[in-house]
Amino acid sequence: MAQIERLIQNYDTRVSLPWERNLASQQRVWFAVYNKAEERRLRRRLEEFEISTKRAKHGWITIDLTDSFGQWLASHEYRDRYFETPEHLEGESPALDDFQEAITAQVTNVLASPKADENTVVAIYGVACLFGFMKTSELVSRVKFAIRGRLLVFFPGEHEDNTYRFLDAREGWDYLAVPITADEGLK
Repeated sequence: MAQIERLIQNYDTRVSLPWERNLASQQRVWFAVYNKAEERRLRRRLEEFEISTKRAKHGWITIDLTDSFGQWLASHEYRDRYFETPEHLEGESPALDDFQEAITAQVTNVLASPKADENTVVAIYGVACLFGFMKTSELVSRVKFAIRGRLLVFFPGEHEDNTYRFLDAREGWDYLAVPITADEGLK
């Protein structure tokens, strides 16, 4: 069985379980962890995650971050200067702070919307576009206060011993999110 199919099956099992209502915000986060080489296959099958969610009688909302940096940069008043001197978008740049704030606001607005109630899965995909601009763990930490149902992050990377590694490149971090993987049963 293919990795994404196993991931869908494990997600189906997870979303079908009764939801505890009194969890800490970081425990309301689910990371669907998959190999970065499976990105296109995952995207092609996102609808199956939605079907599983709705079959379990939960709401489903998606946030696609794939083009978020390009859209942010295209609307920025100094975009031409950034194209001339892209090093201004590296390291501890005030411009990156602006981007991080924009992404945080985008996700928070969806999580705080009336449709994203305590019975809804808000699914984020396209987080690979954040690489080099913002850590996934930082985004989750910034928005966790707004999670009422579940936040599902489609995470291209690895999970081992409660440590996540983004795109297999960054040093891992411990996080209290619930991992959903293709290789393991429910945790």
